Amino acid sequence: MIPLTEAQFQKQVTDLAARLGWSWLHIERMGNDQGRWRTPVSGPLGTGWPDLVLIRRGSLIFAELKAQRGQMSPAQRIVMMELVRVAPYYVWRPSDFNSILEVLTNA
Repeated sequence: MIPLTEAQFQKQVTDLAARLGWSWLHIERMGNDQGRWRTPVSGPLGTGWPDLVLIRRGSLIFAELKAQRGQMSPAQRIVMMELVRVAPYYVWRPSDFNSILEVLTNA
């Protein structure tokens, strides 16, 4: 089996979320003039903000998406510790797809 990239995995998750009635937000990364990735955000939560914010019928979910072997950065862990106080926060990998389906169906 060919491993999914984070972008391919994100498309699977957002397609599923849309089919199940979720609205979602993803902040795209942009390249700068030096060929490096940069996301134009400000504030202490910006650097580690999760990949997806999903909302449906009064439910809010934060989701960080990782390739199967991807790891969270220290900034992502700090933001997770703040956001988990507000709403469920998930770190999802392609192997979690059945759990993702369950969460998005039942939340």
